[in-house]
Amino acid sequence: MQGTIDGFTYGWVTPVIAYVMACLGAALGLRCTTRSLLVADSWRPGWLALGSAAIGSGIWTMHFVAMMGFTVRESPINYDITMTFASLGVAIVMVGVGVFIVGYKGGTTLALITGGTLTGLGVASMHYLGMAAMHLNGRLLYDTGTVVLSVLVAVFAATAALWAAAQVRGFGWTLGASLVMGVAVTGMHYTGMAALSVSVHDGAGSLSGASSAELLTPMLIGPLAFLLLAGVIVMFDPVLIMGRSEWEAGQATDRARAERAAAAQQSVFTPTTPAFRPAGTPAAPYGGAPGAAPTRPAQPGSENW
Repeated sequence: MQGTIDGFTYGWVTPVIAYVMACLGAALGLRCTTRSLLVADSWRPGWLALGSAAIGSGIWTMHFVAMMGFTVRESPINYDITMTFASLGVAIVMVGVGVFIVGYKGGTTLALITGGTLTGLGVASMHYLGMAAMHLNGRLLYDTGTVVLSVLVAVFAATAALWAAAQVRGFGWTLGASLVMGVAVTGMHYTGMAALSVSVHDGAGSLSGASSAELLTPMLIGPLAFLLLAGVIVMFDPVLIMGRSEWEAGQATDRARAERAAAAQQSVFTPTTPAFRPAGTPAAPYGGAPGAAPTRPAQPGSENW
């Protein structure tokens, strides 16, 4: 029997929140990727790892927030705990491979195509692995053409976002790219959901796993807390907010101002330099010229009086 699917049980609440989570993860991850291009090699892996975790957590959070609004009228839905956690790991690892490629190779065509493809495949893998974690009284069926379209959307979005991150510009540039990536990632999710149909089994059977209220709500707290922490880190990094060119210009202005202040202070407080006197020349006694015969001060009763 064909199941009745509803992906908007709570109206536009879950899609909007899912989109915000995707944008937040993308913005933080792309800014961390941008930062990795500006630091020494010893710091680069840390920024790239933080960016990968931010993007992966944002995608995972987006998916399961959206899935909280997904229902099948004829069957309850439970989730396998192991596969749900595995989908988060797959998202972070595969996105991380793509991000590291761009982080070390820069914005070359080959690096962007390779990194964008792997990152897009990571997004798609996370989605369909998360779908496989669902347990219901039926079988999930997919339309192949729509599935392929959803994967292409994910790859294109990831490539465009990594290209934007490699431009090393200000926060506004990355904000625009994250909004586009949020649309693409959320669009990929709902494109994949459009490919889904459910064949419901006759009779009610027992389902393993945990319900969305029991599993997803507590699990979402961790990624959300991580995204907030990453946001704090980004907020206190001036290079990420201002962009490299603006930050360096500000630093140069501050250095010039400090040098001018130091020069002015030195000109006021530096003592006068004594006159040059060759080595071995005796100092002039009583204020006479160096090397001249000594003179005595006038005595009382002399003609000077």
